[in-house]
Amino acid sequence: MLQSDSVFSGSVPENYDRYMVPLIFEPYALDMAERAAALSPIAVLETAAGSGVVTRALAPKLRPDASYVVTDLNQPMLDYAGSRQSPDTRITWRQADALGLPFEDASFDLVCCQFGAMFFPDRVAGYREAKRVLKPGGHFLFNIWDRIEENAFADDVTKALATIFPDDPPRFMARTPHGHYDREVIRRELAEAGYTDVAIETKAEVSRADSPRIPAAAYCQGTLLRGEIEARAPGQLEAVTDVVAASIAKKHGDGAVAAKIQAHVILARA
Repeated sequence: MLQSDSVFSGSVPENYDRYMVPLIFEPYALDMAERAAALSPIAVLETAAGSGVVTRALAPKLRPDASYVVTDLNQPMLDYAGSRQSPDTRITWRQADALGLPFEDASFDLVCCQFGAMFFPDRVAGYREAKRVLKPGGHFLFNIWDRIEENAFADDVTKALATIFPDDPPRFMARTPHGHYDREVIRRELAEAGYTDVAIETKAEVSRADSPRIPAAAYCQGTLLRGEIEARAPGQLEAVTDVVAASIAKKHGDGAVAAKIQAHVILARA
């Protein structure tokens, strides 16, 4: 992962929420909210909350006496998430690094993290920090994207960009979101962080959009691919997005499109 792979700023948060959330994140957010609520936690910490899709799904399911601390490394993302959330006195918003959480030991019953661990510069350190703030017997619930070949639109976009920029193809999606999918590596890193009870479920969903332009715009303009594209072709973001959309249309059709997405859902006990 490059240092720039974790900087979500400018218009990325809004485009991320507008395009990426309904395309690929909502199904897993709903799944995470159901799993989290089933654990009946009272003190909840969310790390790498992004634009707040899990927060919006989970908050209504928590107990009335629960406390919910929502954090993200990127203040612009956190600000956007807060602007989308219904008023809720149980929620506290706080900028925080998942590798250096500003909370006391044994503070939470549950730490949840949707598709954030891939961005940790040191995943073992991030897992260890989650364990530190969990109460004994508490749970760390998170998910990680499977390999890019199991996530059709991400793979389609990456391949299309490689034809546009053959000498220096943008590889953000393969490098970071889909670069840490090995289940045995996940288990080994969690064991190194001190977890002994780990369950991993691979879960497939379907990504749907009304047109090929939507996944093209989602990945090219709502992820950090945007910076890679703009660095290679200044002022050509829309034109590149058009080419990617045409490539998706060629494979999936000109109308509504649907394709497989797949991720690992991990539950570890402290």
